[in-house]
Amino acid sequence: MSRRACNPRRVKIHRNYSVEDAAKLLHLHKNTIREWIRHGLPVIDDRRPVLILGSDLSDYLARRRSSKKRPCGPGQIYCVRCRCPQHPAGDMADYEPITTTSGNLVGLCPACNALMYRRVNCVKLDAARGNLEVSLAEAQQHIVESSNPSVNRDFTRE
Repeated sequence: MSRRACNPRRVKIHRNYSVEDAAKLLHLHKNTIREWIRHGLPVIDDRRPVLILGSDLSDYLARRRSSKKRPCGPGQIYCVRCRCPQHPAGDMADYEPITTTSGNLVGLCPACNALMYRRVNCVKLDAARGNLEVSLAEAQQHIVESSNPSVNRDFTRE
């Protein structure tokens, strides 16, 4: 099976699921669901077939997802390689605008030297910056009209 996050919105909260039904719904192996039961996923009773309430399954998936989140504090950028928020090397980062309202803070991870990116709204840049020294990238210059014609083109017709 592929290692992708299962979508808790597929679970119907007013329905009961057997281990096989839950595995098929979430595109997982049934042993994965059994492992979740051993680690705290509540079941209806201890009879066979094992039934799981949809609301319990949805809550369990939401708790699993929230326990793995690592929010970044002020001055931190998440490093994908290290899997934790880090302060960039030298407390320096670059701000690269993407749209008129948002952009990326780009820094270098001090542990693994990988580039780290954090999406930031322009309005909240000061709060996300913390004590970082942020250099703002200048916009690229647009091509302007020139009074001198191009030498690659012949403007005269004969």
